[in-house]
Amino acid sequence: MLRSTSLGSLWANYIKPIVQRPPGLQVGALCHREGDNGREVLLISSSSGRWILPKGWPIDGKTAGEAAQQEAWEEAGIKKSHVSKEAVGSFLTEKHFNDGRVMPCEQKVFSVAVSKVSDEFPEAHRRKRIWVSPEKAAELVDEDGLKSLLHTL
Repeated sequence: MLRSTSLGSLWANYIKPIVQRPPGLQVGALCHREGDNGREVLLISSSSGRWILPKGWPIDGKTAGEAAQQEAWEEAGIKKSHVSKEAVGSFLTEKHFNDGRVMPCEQKVFSVAVSKVSDEFPEAHRRKRIWVSPEKAAELVDEDGLKSLLHTL
């Protein structure tokens, strides 16, 4: 005998898992250096003015870490650095597009040890940069997953 099932339950339990797209993948660069008062991490401004890590989409022909390093150059002027081979963490977030669309994303974060920064870089006219302690960075960012990652430093 068949039980009656609500349409909402049918959608949530059977149909949605089949048709729902997996989250997109972005790669982020957790840029760090030794400052006068210890370790500092780099935050950049987003187009909406929030503080974020340099991040972007994977790049054909590059590893995920290399793509994160490329984003660090384009968005923050990180000229010379060493990137970790493996992600140091990841978290779920949302990518907000200028046209109002929102896409769930997994952001894999790579450690980028910085040894040289340039004031001239592709997105210099669009971005602000700040070097702060990991604790201060955790206070400034919005994403809970990124806050947690920064607290582990």
